[in-house]
Amino acid sequence: MKDKAKQQMHEVASTIRKIREQKNYTQDYLAAKLDISQNAYSKIELGYSKITLDRLFQIAVILEVEVMQLLYPEKAGNLGPFA
Repeated sequence: MKDKAKQQMHEVASTIRKIREQKNYTQDYLAAKLDISQNAYSKIELGYSKITLDRLFQIAVILEVEVMQLLYPEKAGNLGPFA
């Protein structure tokens, strides 16, 4: 169970990175919007840091996507280039 949760966390982190790159946003940009350091943000994308539900919603707002797109990109539909 723990391994599956860890894998899913890494998938969410990877999805965040892919969408950020597609929008041509830098890690510095997202870090500034989240009021954290670039290093702390990098750890989110690498899956080294656990993120709170609040932080997940903040990231979704900044990336202009629904939270479900971050959690389940293959099922969210309407992802266009992110699928």
